[in-house]
Amino acid sequence: MERAVPLAVPLGQTEVFQALQRLHMTIFSQTVSPCGKFLAAGNNYGQIAIFSLSAALSSEAKEESKNPVMTFQAHDGPVYSMVSTDRHLLSAGDGEVKAWLWAEMLKKGCKELWHRQPPYRTSLEVPEINALLLVPKENSLILAGGDCQLHTMDLETGTFTRVLRGHTDYIHCLALRERSPEVLSGGEDGAVRLWDLRTAKEVQTIEVYKHEECSRPHNGRWIGCLATDSDWMVCGGGPALTLWHLRSSTPTTVFPIRAPQKHVTFYQDLILSAGQGRCVNQWQLSGELKAQVPGSSPGLLSLSLNQQPAAPECKVLTAAGNSCRVDVFTNLGYRAFSLSF
Repeated sequence: MERAVPLAVPLGQTEVFQALQRLHMTIFSQTVSPCGKFLAAGNNYGQIAIFSLSAALSSEAKEESKNPVMTFQAHDGPVYSMVSTDRHLLSAGDGEVKAWLWAEMLKKGCKELWHRQPPYRTSLEVPEINALLLVPKENSLILAGGDCQLHTMDLETGTFTRVLRGHTDYIHCLALRERSPEVLSGGEDGAVRLWDLRTAKEVQTIEVYKHEECSRPHNGRWIGCLATDSDWMVCGGGPALTLWHLRSSTPTTVFPIRAPQKHVTFYQDLILSAGQGRCVNQWQLSGELKAQVPGSSPGLLSLSLNQQPAAPECKVLTAAGNSCRVDVFTNLGYRAFSLSF
């Protein structure tokens, strides 16, 4: 993708269009390559950019090292979610998931390997796929979004094997409890639902907004983010960001932040969250705010922790949202620099 040039220079139509695209860009999703040296980011125009983290983090990095090594058109609409397997980049848009080979992309090829569409109720239904979740033990992929259902796809055969129904409004987020094995889903209906993958049954429902200490009616009941660590879950959105003990369905910590949160994750003995506002928030499990680290975007939609053991030199946190920039944090205390879509 060409760079926008200074406004003092007369611009052709193509350059003006690209400058406007960058101005109104939203980056919805990120994922790290299996080698840990590259980052993929997907935007509202259906484009995926591949960045070289190793080049950008090098002591010899130049300004152009922060630009994509390649950008390609992946979907007609926004790229809402992405995950990486040991060989593939999987991306989801409106009604479909596509696969791309990392090995080919890193040679600057971007031929689609395959695409799949879940079995929707009608052929005219094209709901967005907001969340993708890998289940490594059964080599499957779970998709969820606008049709209020969770679809499981066998990655070996490409066939859809089951549908989990229970949400009454569209689904925003998924998380995996590997030991159980259970999947958690959160959606616009205000419920976090736990599903047993062995029986394909819903085993627990937590309606967060019904708990007075979590409820914020002025923000709505929607659950926009969740993460799990063994018997613990953290979730947020319209209701307050809250830590829950799953076995007892008890909220144990309500985090004192007013802005709705769009992404949350456990990291060592901390919880990291982001949403409305520029900051990545670092929380103690007790609810104490350890730090707020500002980034370059006015709102954040996704965080990505690169913890691939194959590339310890690329161990970073990246944050993206309502801009064309992906902020890179080499430690959690400050933003080191930004990649530019």
